[in-house]
Parts: sequence; C-alpha cells; structure tokens
Amino acid sequence: MLQELTSMDRITQLQDEIQNLLTIMSRSIAYLTTRVNFVQVSQEIPITKQRNLDKVDPPDVFEANKKELVDDLMVKAKQIEYLIQSLPTPEPEDVQVTRSSEPYIPILWNTDSSAPTPSSPLPFFCACDIQAARLATLEEEMQRANQEYAAAVARAKALYAQISETLRGILSEDEFAAEAPG
Repeated sequence: MLQELTSMDRITQLQDEIQNLLTIMSRSIAYLTTRVNFVQVSQEIPITKQRNLDKVDPPDVFEANKKELVDDLMVKAKQIEYLIQSLPTPEPEDVQVTRSSEPYIPILWNTDSSAPTPSSPLPFFCACDIQAARLATLEEEMQRANQEYAAAVARAKALYAQISETLRGILSEDEFAAEAPG
C-alpha cells in the first residue's frame, strides 16, 4: 500500500510539474510577444505599427530574458523527465487480468458484541458490513468486466490475425498477377 501511495504522489507531482511547465510556456509566449518591438523581416512587407518604448525591453535585456526562459523550460522538462522515469513500470496485461480474477471472500457478519443473538432473529448489520457487502458486489462486477475485457482482447487479436492473413494472401496474389504474362 505504501508503494502505491508513493506512486500516486509521483503522479500528482508529475501533474503539478506539467501544469508548471505549461504556465512557464504560456508566460514565455506572452513575454516574447509583448516586450519586443516589431521588426521588419522582409523588404516587401513594411512595419505598420510600433510599440511604446517604455513597454519594450532593450535588445540585450530581451536576449538575456529569452535565455533565462529557455533555461527555465529546460529545467522543468528535466524535472518532468526524472519524475516519469521514477514511475513504476506497468505490469503486463496478462498479469493484471490474472490478478483481478483471483477469488475474493468477503466477511459479511460482524463478530463483536453486537452480533445477533438467539433473541434477535434478524441479523444485525453495521455500516462496515454493508460496505463490505457492497465491495463484494463491486468486486464481482469488476471480475465479470475483466473477463469480458479479456474475451474482447482475445477476439480482437484473433480478428487481427485473420485480417493480417487475408492481406498477406491478397498481396501475394497481386504479386503473382503482376508477374504473370498478360
């Protein structure tokens, strides 16, 4: 369970870092488009608009800020890469299907002092018993869904094999037809 928590913490950290990267990118674009004056890039297209000089950074400051923005993006990208590499590798699909089909035996009755007695013919359910029963039901539904999923995957693989074989047959017939005199 502890390992799962740390994996979820890593995923949360990854989400936060991606959000931070996107924020850096959007602010970088905003800076690059608002703090520089227009420059003529072609003799055929004249500059028709100028920005106020108090809203434009000098060229040396602008270049230094561009380099800092690039550095910030690179650091954040490396942090994201590190977090991705620290995530656990997923289990193969076959292992996941096998693990989810293991039987689950729920405990439905409370065995403490509030358990039913001969004087109370109806069993007493506590909230944990109801939750356990609901979890057992959900577990059964999940097992059925996993079995259906495994069957669908198997069917998809079989269809893929049939389509591949048919295409190979069609391609080989086309090769023979191209080689035949005619």
